[in-house]
Amino acid sequence: MLLTPGPTPVPEFVRKAMADITIHHRTPEFEAIFAETRELLFELYGMDEVVMLASSGSGAMEACITNLTHKKALTINSGKFGERFGKICKAFDIDYSEIKNEWNTPVSVESVLEAVKADSDIDAIFIQLCESAGGLRHPVEEIAAAVKEYNKDIMIVADGITAIGVEKIDVSNLDAVITGSQKALMLPPGLAIIGLSNDAVSKIEKKSRGFYFNLATEIKKQRTNTTAWTAATTLIIGLREILSNIKNNGGFDALYEQTALRASATREALLAIGCEIYPKTPANAMTTIYTENAPAIRKILKTKYGVNIAGGQDHIKSLIFRINHMGLVEDNEASWAVNTVELALDELGVRTFDGTASKVFSTKMFKGN
Repeated sequence: MLLTPGPTPVPEFVRKAMADITIHHRTPEFEAIFAETRELLFELYGMDEVVMLASSGSGAMEACITNLTHKKALTINSGKFGERFGKICKAFDIDYSEIKNEWNTPVSVESVLEAVKADSDIDAIFIQLCESAGGLRHPVEEIAAAVKEYNKDIMIVADGITAIGVEKIDVSNLDAVITGSQKALMLPPGLAIIGLSNDAVSKIEKKSRGFYFNLATEIKKQRTNTTAWTAATTLIIGLREILSNIKNNGGFDALYEQTALRASATREALLAIGCEIYPKTPANAMTTIYTENAPAIRKILKTKYGVNIAGGQDHIKSLIFRINHMGLVEDNEASWAVNTVELALDELGVRTFDGTASKVFSTKMFKGN
């Protein structure tokens, strides 16, 4: 049972759709598929423009740094992926400053406002909606609203790789939102997507940058239902399939509601057996538990109960474990996951198993209390 926060399991109906004959990307047949997928992405994002890139999410992060920073970037580092925005700036010799917090601590609206007010060169802010290194949710929408009120020309770029498809995001003050195929979109890795505001498009077109990740080139081509370079045809076919399935089976709002309920039920179940939630503001993409027993718990779950969950990275590598809630996770899978954590705690002599986790999860998930 794969319950890592990406890659997530690919549903069988998507695998079947991607297993069909290969279509050439410069044909009317594929252009029709591309157009339909684009329209579904507009519904998912609710933004003015969308762009698909044949890359991982990191490629989209690079594209946003290089295309939307014309003077200086402000990056928010509360984890591995916030840190990555800074590393991309360094790689391209782009001037930037950084606000750095512990991985369980969200950035405050006040600290971001203070930074932009102190430095008039900052013209783009880069932040994670969900920092998946620790499962942290930043107050991105509140930050974006405050910054735009101060200076509407500052671009707000949000990494939504573990947020798009998880929750409804208020994009009214966001200029770019990034996601990747292997998370809540339930596809193999290799496709990145960026939602853009009209202001972001105007800025990109004003000063076009890069070659492969030149967003001005891609926007122009994708508006004609093709791509500048070779398209990730199989993944785009799969994306159309998954988005159509979600739309036709309750819609995106129903998916967000179920994901939030699953996340809440999981957190309550694990709290009930003495676990400690790691981030101060947890995202619904995953549940992250802080414990020195994390490696032992993960090993027991994988070898004894067939449940594959993720650990941490860097200084918290052996101090957390993360359980995925993204995608079409079955209720029985989530219930089994919390049950096996309780069984592992019993095996480690931490807590005697009495079925509390499963009971709390089921009560919350199915009875709503």
